[in-house]
Amino acid sequence: MAHVAESKKKIVKEFCDLVNSYPVIGVVDMENLPTAQLQKMRGQLRGKVVIRMTKRRFMNIVLDKVKDNKKGIEEMKNYLTGMPALLFTKDDPFKLAKTLKRSMSTAPAKQGQVAPKDIIVSAGPTPFSPGPVISELASAGIKTGIENGKIVVKSDAVVVKKGNKVSAAIAGILVRLGVEPMNVGLNLIAVYDNGTIFTKDILDIDEDKFMGMIKTAYNSAIGLALELSFLTKETTEIMIAKAFREAKSLALSQNIMADGVKEEIMAKANKEMLALKSKLNISDAPKEKPEEKVKEVVKEEKEVKKAEKVEEIKEPEEIKEKPKQEKSEDKKKKVKEEVKKEEQKTKAKADDTKEKPKDEKKKVKDEVIAKGEEIKETQKEDVLAAEQSKKLEKKEEIKKEEKPKEEIKTKENQDQQN
Repeated sequence: MAHVAESKKKIVKEFCDLVNSYPVIGVVDMENLPTAQLQKMRGQLRGKVVIRMTKRRFMNIVLDKVKDNKKGIEEMKNYLTGMPALLFTKDDPFKLAKTLKRSMSTAPAKQGQVAPKDIIVSAGPTPFSPGPVISELASAGIKTGIENGKIVVKSDAVVVKKGNKVSAAIAGILVRLGVEPMNVGLNLIAVYDNGTIFTKDILDIDEDKFMGMIKTAYNSAIGLALELSFLTKETTEIMIAKAFREAKSLALSQNIMADGVKEEIMAKANKEMLALKSKLNISDAPKEKPEEKVKEVVKEEKEVKKAEKVEEIKEPEEIKEKPKQEKSEDKKKKVKEEVKKEEQKTKAKADDTKEKPKDEKKKVKDEVIAKGEEIKETQKEDVLAAEQSKKLEKKEEIKKEEKPKEEIKTKENQDQQN
């Protein structure tokens, strides 16, 4: 049996303890990562992430030893590429990927490096003066020109495609142009979390694109709910507003008077009236002056007063022609005497007809009631006669007052004629 050095056992034990202590384990590729950049990133991640690097063989041994405690973790051996290192954290895998992506920085491309994406030289001015550099740029497929004594790149040019290695000439041109196409940092390859392995393409989420997808899904769901008239917290207000608009358009189309459309219907009717008026050439009616209206009102009042005076004058003449009625006091006495006589008769009849049928008793009562009504009518006639006599007296007094005035007027007219 081969002897294993204690230092190697110590390394394996340390890694096994870390794997068993942390729920999230990641694999990163630190190839072409400068030492200064690595130290800077370790300082940024201190307290959140533990980074450990060792030989790939020791990592495979560690993953085989902990596979009983961490189900499926041995599959992480497939992602130990380049210069692998292990990350240990308690953060969410997606949060870890976002933190590592934020900590990355740009760097110039070196000879032999693989382009992580298309390396493009953008159009614009350069710091170079005309000279041999024009031919170097042309050999890289970059179209140039001269403006204001400087070399200018006329259009964007792809100098290295994604996945191809960077040549020494291209690396030199990119450095001279100030183009830094490489992203320097911890290149996250895969992350293990509770039996699931998330690869780089799953963890690298474009937040703007993802939020756009969520918004699209939300709008599609709202549109479907509105189409199906499905009431939810988000659609209730929209559906009520939609129903109001439809009801309003229906009321306007059918001229249905309601609180929400009455002003618009009146405005619509006014427009139609004006259009019809202009089509038929109908002129506006002349407006009456306020002075003329006042004069008309005054005339009407005078006519009403004259009519009242004529009626008042006619009433006493009609009263004079009527025969003089008997005095009210004599009438009352006569009526009372007649009532007493009738009461005496009814009493006598009641004594004689106690055993008579009920129909005869009712007749007697009806006669008494009729006599009472006659008495009331005579009283009313007396009251009317008294009122008419008062009116006659007032009108005679008015005539007496008007006669001296008329005599004075006639004298004045005679004096004027003389």
